[in-house]
Amino acid sequence: MALTLTSRAFAEGQAIPSKFARDGENLMPELSWTGVPNGTASLALVVEDPDAPSGTFRHLAVYDIPPDWDGLPRSVDTGSDTNLRFARNDFGNARYDGPQPPKGHGPHHYHFRLAALDVPTINLPPDVGAERILQEARKHAIEEAELVGIYERH
Repeated sequence: MALTLTSRAFAEGQAIPSKFARDGENLMPELSWTGVPNGTASLALVVEDPDAPSGTFRHLAVYDIPPDWDGLPRSVDTGSDTNLRFARNDFGNARYDGPQPPKGHGPHHYHFRLAALDVPTINLPPDVGAERILQEARKHAIEEAELVGIYERH
C-alpha cells in the first residue's frame, strides 16, 4: 500500500478554504496519512508554493514525527502538547503560515509533501529553515506522498 496523504479541509487539486490562509485565520489544516512503509523511523512534512513570484516559497516544515502517527490535528503547530520539531518557514516563523499569494497573481498550488524517513531524527537545528530540512529529509526518504491544494487572492 502506497503512502497517501489527505486532508478533511480540502481534496486533492481543490481550493484551500480561506481560514487556512494567512489572510484568514491562518490555521494549519488537519492532515491524515495511510500506508507508512515498513522501516519508517520518522516522518517529515513540508508545505511549498512553487508559484511564488520569487521562486518556491516554504510555508511549513515539521519533522521528527513519530512513525506510528497517522496524521496531525488541526493547528498542531500552536499547541504545546507535542514533541514535534518545526523549522523556520520562509516568513521566518517556526510554525505553519498559510497561503498568501499576491492579489491578482492567479491561483497558487500548495504542495503538502510527506516523507517517510529511515532515520528517527533530522539532526539539524530548526533555524536552518524549511528548505534545508526538506533537502535532508530527501536523503533519508523511503517514500513520499503529496497533497496539492489551490489558493488565490482576488
